[in-house]
Amino acid sequence: MNERQLAELLKYSSPNELYIVTWNNLLKLLFTPFKVIVSDDLEELAKGQVVWVEEVKVTKELKTVYIIHGRAYYYHHFDILTD
Repeated sequence: MNERQLAELLKYSSPNELYIVTWNNLLKLLFTPFKVIVSDDLEELAKGQVVWVEEVKVTKELKTVYIIHGRAYYYHHFDILTD
């Protein structure tokens, strides 16, 4: 994907919204901030810790990252906590 294609794709995304599919197959829209639980020990985050996602971003490789305490972490290190 070139930079023009990436820019076109990102026109339709927001750093403050994330669509998820729930355990019972419902599409749900989350707005930041939302809570996640850390599933792996990371630099400043401990496994099992509950933290707030401030923004949702995408890398050039189209991998989702969460901004937590001003730092970017790949989404797969977390489980989303929904009500």
